[in-house]
Amino acid sequence: MSLALVYSRTNDGIHAPEVIVEVDLSAGLPGLSIVGLPETAVKESKDRVRAAIINSRFEFPNNRITINLAPADIPKDGGRFDLPIALGILAASGQIPEQSLAGYEFIGELSLGGQLRKVKGVLPTAFAADKKQRALFVPEENANEASLISSLSVYTANHLLKITEHLNDTQRLSPYEREDVDNSKQFSVDLNEVKGQFQAKRALEIAAAGSHNLLMIGPPGTGKTMLATRLATILPPMTDEEALESATIASISNQGFSYRQWGQRPVREPHHTSSGVALVGGGSQVRPGEISLAHNGILFLDELTEFDRKVLEVLREPLETGKITISRAARQATYPAKFQLIAAMNPCPQGYDCDLKDNCQCSLEQQRRYRSKLSAPFLDRIDLQIEVPRLSREDLQRPAECESSEEVKQRVVAARDRQQNRQGMANRFLGNKAIEQYCKLSPQDEALIAQVLEKFKLSARAYHRILKVARTIADLAGCEDIQTMHLSEAVSYRSMDRLIAAQAPASQ
Repeated sequence: MSLALVYSRTNDGIHAPEVIVEVDLSAGLPGLSIVGLPETAVKESKDRVRAAIINSRFEFPNNRITINLAPADIPKDGGRFDLPIALGILAASGQIPEQSLAGYEFIGELSLGGQLRKVKGVLPTAFAADKKQRALFVPEENANEASLISSLSVYTANHLLKITEHLNDTQRLSPYEREDVDNSKQFSVDLNEVKGQFQAKRALEIAAAGSHNLLMIGPPGTGKTMLATRLATILPPMTDEEALESATIASISNQGFSYRQWGQRPVREPHHTSSGVALVGGGSQVRPGEISLAHNGILFLDELTEFDRKVLEVLREPLETGKITISRAARQATYPAKFQLIAAMNPCPQGYDCDLKDNCQCSLEQQRRYRSKLSAPFLDRIDLQIEVPRLSREDLQRPAECESSEEVKQRVVAARDRQQNRQGMANRFLGNKAIEQYCKLSPQDEALIAQVLEKFKLSARAYHRILKVARTIADLAGCEDIQTMHLSEAVSYRSMDRLIAAQAPASQ
């Protein structure tokens, strides 16, 4: 009898493939069937759509209704197809003009009364709709998120009736204008609250300036977690491109995206009981994990040695490549994972009485077995490894006297600007050719680093990490070339290498 086509989109990782909702009304026994690889939530939409149409004072066709979600080889999940299915039925039955659907894409879940409800994964859909030069209809709660794509025409409504009035040209809707919200993060903590630990604060500044990974080793209560939670206060602001990337990942995650978080670097702190799938992502629907949710932000792993070794090993590839590819029998998804790893651990099993020097009751074998939970390839990927010793009573009682986060942040931003102007990226992400070009050493410094490599048995990866850290230290100092003092300081931030090398003779 009639056929109607409505454009919509499904989620496939950070992409949003086009889905054409084809609605056919034909003679036969009344009924409604949905084909095209629908998941359970999509199959259940027929009951929601029927009730929404009737309660919106439209007539539900007393015909054989067949709905095809094309292409048929892409799985469709969620309630986002309720709105396009309802509009397709209304268009096929002549209650709205079919030609009015051209030039629009629709997503939204319907209540039984016809109200539109929020859905996840709107930002990838908005990207894709903008590329097709179509306008997008979304529920009101998703309007700010969709309007982040400034060139996209976004329409929003809270009820099916308002959309049909627009399509019937009885009461037109105006394109949505994004709200102006102050998204600047007001931190409740500051770096000047940390007493002592000047080397650790210096390492934190270097990590922020070059986006380097950082491992802090020290007894409980020395301020490792306190320092880690203050890294976000000195990081440079996100670019619009970084903000869109992070918002896209949050949009498709189970937690969803909040417009008030726009432009704020994500900080993820998974518990040490987290599984490998929780960290890197996966599941039957292949959702992003903690490392992707921390994209362009911070992943803080406290009590690092309490994580299962197999869980930590899955971080090796994303730490190197900045992305993670999750493969399943039926699906494959690639998510960005360019996060900054900040980790903290105790120096030995019992930890409390250990002062990193002589006051430790653990045997060398116990210490070695404890540290063996971290593999050499994993440690190689951590640029800065520092000791955070216990503070003396005098230091604890003395008022905290150091720079504020804002003062440190100004130097960090200046150093990051130098890196962007010179090479277009933070120093941590320099490749081998870029290292040769921007991290050149004098002959004397070449001899120095050769001695270090021999003494601590460092790998080529660790060698490159030291050069990149030295480059960042030089940028903080405003120097064009890496000098001996910059290289020496970079070498000093390899505590685990020194601890392992110091224990090596005892194992022979």
